[in-house]
Formats: sequence, C-alpha cells, structure tokens
Amino acid sequence: MPDPNGFLRYDRRLPARRPVPVRIMDWREVYPPAGEELIREQATRCMDCGIPFCHDGCPLGNRIPDWNDLVRTGGWDAAVESLHATNNFPEFTGRLCPAPCEAACVLGLGGQQPVTIKQVEVEIADAAVARGGLRPQPVPAPTGRSVAVVGSGPAGLAAAQQLARAGHAVTVYERDDALGGLLRYGIPDFKLEKRHIDRRLAQLAAEGVRFRTGVNVGVDVTAEELRAEHDAVLLACGALQGRDTPETPGRALRGVHQAMAHLVAANRVVAAAGEGRPALATLPDGTPIDAAGKHVVIIGGGDTAADCLGVAHRQGAAGVHQLDLYPEPPADRDAARDPWPTWPWVLRSYPAHEEGGERVFAVAVQEFVDDGTGQVRAVRIAEVTVEKVDGRRIVTALPGSEREIPADLVLLAIGFEGTEEQPLLAQFGVTRNGRGAVDARPDWQAGADGVFVAGDMHRGASLIVWAIAEGRAAAAAIHAYLGGVGTLPAPVDPARQPLAAR
Repeated sequence: MPDPNGFLRYDRRLPARRPVPVRIMDWREVYPPAGEELIREQATRCMDCGIPFCHDGCPLGNRIPDWNDLVRTGGWDAAVESLHATNNFPEFTGRLCPAPCEAACVLGLGGQQPVTIKQVEVEIADAAVARGGLRPQPVPAPTGRSVAVVGSGPAGLAAAQQLARAGHAVTVYERDDALGGLLRYGIPDFKLEKRHIDRRLAQLAAEGVRFRTGVNVGVDVTAEELRAEHDAVLLACGALQGRDTPETPGRALRGVHQAMAHLVAANRVVAAAGEGRPALATLPDGTPIDAAGKHVVIIGGGDTAADCLGVAHRQGAAGVHQLDLYPEPPADRDAARDPWPTWPWVLRSYPAHEEGGERVFAVAVQEFVDDGTGQVRAVRIAEVTVEKVDGRRIVTALPGSEREIPADLVLLAIGFEGTEEQPLLAQFGVTRNGRGAVDARPDWQAGADGVFVAGDMHRGASLIVWAIAEGRAAAAAIHAYLGGVGTLPAPVDPARQPLAAR
C-alpha cells in the first residue's frame, strides 16, 4: 500500500539543473541524473488515488501509481516492466513531454504541487539501461506478413516495435539521412541527447525491424511499389509544414527563417561534431543560419520557440527577444478558465529562459525592416489585444505603441499547419483536411484499403505521448487487419481528444 502521508512529509522537488554558465558552453542535457533518494522521496508523494486522474491526463494510460509505489519500495526491475507495458519510449517522454499527467494529478485539486511524474518516469527509463540495457524482446514465430512504416518519428517507431514484436516483418522508411524524425534533428541535444535514440534503434533492429534511410516515399520509391512489397502501409510522416506570415511586410528579407530550419541546422552541426567532422549551421542551399554575434528575434511562445532560444544562447547570440502574441499568462491555474484536471494556461518558463533573453508579451510584428540591402535589421512591433469572435481570432494593434527591436536573425516559431503536401499523398489516395492533417477511419485506415495513418500526420502537431499512443493504436489496427493472433494494446482511438472542460 502507498504511503498515505507521503505528500504531507515531502514537498515537490526536482534535481538541480546544471549551472547556466556551464551548460551554455556545451550541448549536453540540462538536467543531471537525479539521485535514488530524491526519486524515491518524490515517488512517495503519490497517493495511489482511488480514481487516478493522471491516467486520463496521459493518452498512453501509463500505470503511474503502480510504478511510483514500486520505486518507493525499491522494486526498480518491476517498475521498468510496468512502465514499458504502456510506453515504448519512456526515456523520450520523460525528457520531452510537458506532462499533462501532472496537470491531472489529484494533489493539484487540493492546492498541493503535483507529483513529479515526469522525473520519476525518466529515472525508471534510465534505470532500465543501467540495470541491463534495453534488451530485445523475443520475436514470436513470423506471421509471414509485411508492413511498411513511412516516417521514423515516435509514432512510426512505436508502431514498428509493436508490429515486430507481434511477428510481422517491418521496414521503416525515412527520407532523411538519419532515423528519429524530429527527435533527431528538431529537438536540441540539451533536451534529448541522441544516444537515447540510438539505443532504442539498436533494440528495434535486434527485434527484426529494418530501416531504410534517405528514401523519400513518393519520389525514390512509389506508393505502388511499396504496396506491392508490403501487406499494409502506415503513414507517420509528421506535421512539418511550418506556419508562415507571408503578408507581413519584409517577410522575404534575408535573415527571416522558419524556426525549424534553425533547429535542424544546429542539430546537424552538433551531430557532425560528435562524429569528429567540422560543420557550419547552414540551410541546404548553404545560407548561414547561425546566431553567433547576432541580435535574434524569436516569434512565438511555445516549445519550439524555447528550443530556438536555448540554441541561440549556445551559438553565442548578442541578444535575444522572444515575442508572444498573447498577454503574459498567470502563474497559477485559473479554475474558472481551466478547471482541474484539464491542461491549464499558465506561464511556463523553460530552462532556456533562465539562460538569458527577454520575453515580450502581447505584441505582434508589423514589419520586418530592411537595412537597405535586402537584409533584415529590425522588427517593428506593436502592442496588441487578442479577442475571439465567432471562433475567429481578432488581433488589434494599439495606436501609438509601435517600436523597433534590432534583429539580424528572425525565427518564426508560430506553429505548424499540418503535414506537408507531398507526392506520396496522391499516390496513396489520401488527402489533407482543412487542418492540413489526414483523416483516419475508426480502424485507423486513411481512406485507402490497407493504408493507415497515425501521429502528427493524423492529429496535427501535438505531444510526443499522443504520437506514441497513436502509433501503438494504429499498430493494433494493422495487426487485426493482417489477421494476427490475439490483440495488441490500443490506448486511443482516432477521435480521442485531450481532457477539456465542456
């Protein structure tokens, strides 16, 4: 039985981050490993509620009270097994997920700080490596059926692992030169060192998953060829179409880029350095996109913007401003707006924010200012109000509030418009909906027999836990479609949405 007084005896505590002056000199993860004593203490705060709402906050249905109590009592091997029963890649989610499970923790209902679920999760995942590595699971007798997975992000890899463990022959196709999707080139190493991805890929390979990199499905291999070779196809290509602002004067100036272009270039430099190769942060056409010595303006207030902020610090930016269209959120949950256990709108400060830079709220860019040579030299901003009218966002600039902020490099981190328009869509007979995503039937098929879709390609840009959950659920549907014996776990259906107030 859990300790009923644990949350009274211990306050919420996280391991201390590496000192700012030290960590901005390298690309290693911000958080060092937590000691076993701290993690056991924090796991003790879990009350094993009669109705554990953290299960509903997490689309994977992670058995959070179970593994919290196993950590509390020192049952690390059992905790590893319990965690992996619902989550293929807890070392990813423990580092990258914003933890909607914590927002749904029952302690939050009583005015307490939630259990550090995410931190306990990552420590269990790391313990799995330390206590014997990520051992491949024995593959049953082959079914003789073959599945192609297009895309090697968390949704594609989760589906691939589930299907391989069910005995199907799985081949993952990735158009980039390395596997991992946005985990590889979109997430900076200070949040996720790539050794974690490589360990999982080695486990999947040992379980029989085949990987083909540098293959752009729809171009290098056609949908017809893929369908002739495989019995089913899963499309898990992500939602990489960045939202732009083409109507803003000066958008075409040099130095104004999509945020993801900056992150990919920086990640490639770090990867090359790890292999002992020199590299520069450049776009594919050779255009430099390094923040060193530059005044950087990041437009957007979410995770991608914070990632760009941390990268700019490590590249040696002269100064950074991060602009947010909305007013500064409150420090605590507004129960009238976001009642427990829903995800609250609150001010979220990431480690990158304590490293420097200035956040500016309730402003919008009016113009990217030309230096006279076609290069951006500043952004002209104005204070704004934002209203919702009939479901539409109305942004109104306040007269007389305009000012300029110096800018040599501007990064647009204003969200994503869905999956990219690409040849494979028409070839597979699927189309994008009004949100730029691909709809799925209740059986996860995307309008063409034997063609399935999952992850951000189906949901739109979302959380890593949703990607893994959809990958697992789509794998269950594919297994049934192929006539597989038994059933695989399916934590969500295509219509499932996050907890929300109705």
